[in-house]
Amino acid sequence: MASANFCFHAELNFFLPRSQRQVNFTHSFKERTSIKDMIESLGVPHPEVDLILVNGESVDFSYIVQDGDRIDVYPISATTSVTPLVSVRPQPLSIPRFVLDVHLGKLASSLRMLGFDTLYRNDYADEKLAEISACQNRILLTRDKGLLMRSRVTYGYYVRKTDPDQQLVEVLRRFKLFKNVSPFQRCMRCNGLLDPVAKESILDQLPQRTKLEIDEFHRCRECCQIYWRGAHYERMQQFIQGVLSSQ
Repeated sequence: MASANFCFHAELNFFLPRSQRQVNFTHSFKERTSIKDMIESLGVPHPEVDLILVNGESVDFSYIVQDGDRIDVYPISATTSVTPLVSVRPQPLSIPRFVLDVHLGKLASSLRMLGFDTLYRNDYADEKLAEISACQNRILLTRDKGLLMRSRVTYGYYVRKTDPDQQLVEVLRRFKLFKNVSPFQRCMRCNGLLDPVAKESILDQLPQRTKLEIDEFHRCRECCQIYWRGAHYERMQQFIQGVLSSQ
């Protein structure tokens, strides 16, 4: 039986059993296997990987693992001085857009509140999520490792935190998005863009007190939800300031 020596670096250890974290370990195998498939068989989704070194040389996901190989696997956060460098990470998206799995509804609303194009439905099947991510070049955010390992997924990230507010900060840090925050541009309910709307044209849709106290309104292009700066607005502003202070 053949074997290869592996070492996973930095946050990739999150996906490994404790006995394999932060150490070199030996993995035995029988069949001819690509390094991509072997890395995923050990529990690490391919979208999380940026660089693979085999015996000190950079390789791509198609490399066939050989008996005795020494393999180092690095995430995007890690840097090395190896040249020539073959990054297995796709080119960063010029405009980051997201699609989220069923477990991340609160995160979806928060990303929309900050102005990010974010698709979410609580009935998206895994196959549909992978299809949307691939066809629309959207970053798939998920709490499901198996979903990230689907071959169609190019852009993806496993959200480590379980608290929705911490998840938001985690995603902003991971994709360096703090400078892209543009609040109150999108509908938190459906992701549509918001446009100013004349008060006179929506009077029949407003509570009586709102008619008397508020003059500025916005309406979603897609679902026609009406937005205004009520008591909730100040709470949302405080939330956003707290998030931005975490960068």
